[in-house]
Amino acid sequence: MRTVSRHQRTFLPLLAGVIVLAWLALWLWAGSPYGRYLDHGDWTAPGPALALCRAIPGGSVLVPLLFSGLSWLLMTAAMMLPTTLTLFDTFERLVASRPDRLRLLTLLGLGYLAAWGLFGVLAHLLHALLLGWVASEAQLLWHSWLIGAVTIAGAGAFQFSRLKYRCLEQCRTPLSFVIEHWRGHAQARQAFLLGVHHGLFCVGCCWALMLLMFAVGAGSLGWMLVLAAVMAVEKNVSWGRRLSTPLGLALLAWAALLVVSHV
Repeated sequence: MRTVSRHQRTFLPLLAGVIVLAWLALWLWAGSPYGRYLDHGDWTAPGPALALCRAIPGGSVLVPLLFSGLSWLLMTAAMMLPTTLTLFDTFERLVASRPDRLRLLTLLGLGYLAAWGLFGVLAHLLHALLLGWVASEAQLLWHSWLIGAVTIAGAGAFQFSRLKYRCLEQCRTPLSFVIEHWRGHAQARQAFLLGVHHGLFCVGCCWALMLLMFAVGAGSLGWMLVLAAVMAVEKNVSWGRRLSTPLGLALLAWAALLVVSHV
């Protein structure tokens, strides 16, 4: 039993280390000459990666895509993995006696990140389309603040939706979630799919808050910390669900102030 107990605590310190490294990488990146690539601005504008864009065939697309994908992966690891510590702890206890437990836990994490990665691809495509639309419309160039206001208002309104609470309940009950979805056969495949499944519920309850990064600036570590803390409290603290309503009201008020200040 002592051996099992020791194994139960093996993965969480490793996961905590990954989270710390992700935040450290974001901090170093933000302070480097490549810091502008953490923001979701005009990828085609000249910058430190311009030489790479010219040297690589198709670099004007491939290099920005590489930076964008890496930044999203780091942000997901830094902001969302801390909200899943109870899931990993529950699953680690379930597979503690298995010799391949670290492999199963790693597959669980990869599945979770894959779900957020898919959402990141869709969010970046939508953002690229919006940038193109704004660039082609003179009126939108003068009123581009509306996109930020709509994003903030949408995040506020989503806090009151049934989908938000349905997905949040799945995230707040990791033990029930694992028991319901873990069958114990084809373990590697199931561990990955368990991570994907939980990641999709996590996306379902947090996607609107993550989109705020496009409105307030993805390169702002301060905003990342605030949003990460809010989502962690919502999902893991006993009174976290009660945070959703005041947060929604605050976001709607923020959007209204933006509109009033620009009218």
